[in-house]
Amino acid sequence: MAAAWAQWEHVTKVDPDKALHEGDTYAAIATTGTDALILGGTTNVTESSIQSILAALTPAEIPIFVEPTYRPTQFHREGLAGYLVPIVLNAGHPPWLIGAHHEWARSSDLEWDYVHPEAYIVLNPASSVATYTQADCDLDRDDVVAYAELAEQILGQEIVYLEYSGIFGDPAIVAATRDALSSAQLFYGGGIHDYDSAYKMASVADTVIVGDVLHEAGIETVEETVRGVMNAQHKS
Repeated sequence: MAAAWAQWEHVTKVDPDKALHEGDTYAAIATTGTDALILGGTTNVTESSIQSILAALTPAEIPIFVEPTYRPTQFHREGLAGYLVPIVLNAGHPPWLIGAHHEWARSSDLEWDYVHPEAYIVLNPASSVATYTQADCDLDRDDVVAYAELAEQILGQEIVYLEYSGIFGDPAIVAATRDALSSAQLFYGGGIHDYDSAYKMASVADTVIVGDVLHEAGIETVEETVRGVMNAQHKS
């Protein structure tokens, strides 16, 4: 059976630590045309904040995943498809390679069928996630491609996530990374703020993730990025 994310082209990431744009609602995010929702952020994310957003999204008709930077103590079945767990390959802080994951496995009653890893490569040194994980972002194209190949071929990862987090990345690096992958899905996140940026990056990545634009510009702009992604992915 194909993985849930195999057909994702556009995904919206909702940060529980950030307010929605004025007048927007959580329920409306699920009607933008985005393929899935990911709930998560780098800091100040708690189990209770995640749960309150899940309640507000019920009953959404698209899959909802949590990307935890906290340690979940239980699986919330209602409205939640599963967890996407980041493994930051270029982290300089060891817990984000395996330490936090070990502690979660040790202390929680996990349902492993609902837990899926993501091999993150963090590429914006000014981002919160880079600071938090002490990521080495001084990487050229060959470095990024090597990390992606390591993720797929050695670690067996099904998702490789290029995280530029707040800036628009280098499409040439994204394209080279996708070309190097055999079967893993290439997620891209960072700097998608309108139709053109979405279209451009959707031409070189499998799945485009939008996040900041939801909180800063609102749902109408998210819909604009959905159109950009869909037109790029389905151009003749």
